[in-house]
Amino acid sequence: MRRYTRTGLSFDVRDSGPDNGIPVILLHGFPQTSTCWLKVEPLLHSAGIRTIAPDQRGYSPAARPLQRRRYATAELMDDVLALLDAVGHRSAHLVGHDWGGALAWSLAGQHPDRFRSATVLSTPHPAAMGKALRSGSQAAKSWYMGAFQVPVLPEAAVRNPRFEQTLIRSGLPKMFAKRDARRLRQPHAATGAVNWYRGIAYSRDTPAGRAKLPVTYVWGAQDAFLGRAAAEATADFIDANHRNEYRFVELDTGHWLPETNPDQVAQAVIGRVNEAEGTRRPHRTTPLNPNP
Repeated sequence: MRRYTRTGLSFDVRDSGPDNGIPVILLHGFPQTSTCWLKVEPLLHSAGIRTIAPDQRGYSPAARPLQRRRYATAELMDDVLALLDAVGHRSAHLVGHDWGGALAWSLAGQHPDRFRSATVLSTPHPAAMGKALRSGSQAAKSWYMGAFQVPVLPEAAVRNPRFEQTLIRSGLPKMFAKRDARRLRQPHAATGAVNWYRGIAYSRDTPAGRAKLPVTYVWGAQDAFLGRAAAEATADFIDANHRNEYRFVELDTGHWLPETNPDQVAQAVIGRVNEAEGTRRPHRTTPLNPNP
């Protein structure tokens, strides 16, 4: 499948790997698209996994509504559920990075019947993030989330050619920074990407809730945007029935895990999928160092 539609919007999809493989949905974050998974996908395919990676709302050229309220969490979750229906699966495993990770936490809490497991990269549970924002250094790390609420100026900032250098300084390799910055200069792309932040105001009646399925959370200790307090507090927001299945993996790296640490990301996903499925498939990746 290369495309699916919902409520008049058309979403581009990267659907690859073995047709009869275990389905895994890959959700990208800001300011990326499904291409952030290019290094991860072949490793998952070699383990018998079918990867389904959409360009999400605001990123697919034919799915860039301009209204802020159309980026509420409920809408974003329904996009993913519609994708699951379109590929013909009652359930799948879920992987998300950055904003895709925040969405994965919401789906794990609100729609656990549609997902077999979740692997979340970088992003802590939203409730843990909220707790960390009220104390410590997380508010300083997240200053841009408030800045993105104003009109016009954020779009100008991310369309500016200097935004590429901002991404590079944050740890995103140059070739990927160039790719993502260039895409934001497409029609309405900047507004679509920034509106994920603006949609927070319309999502307060849809809290993520505790995750009600097996979860692996992978966090980089050098992440410039997401600090240790929220990462460690995330364990408190796993449902009691699945607390023993929760895995926290700390890596000595930064924020952009799919691009910079594809082997370790793939191993975390494969391990989570295998554990949830009760199987062990061979795979070739470098070792992880999960915290006790």
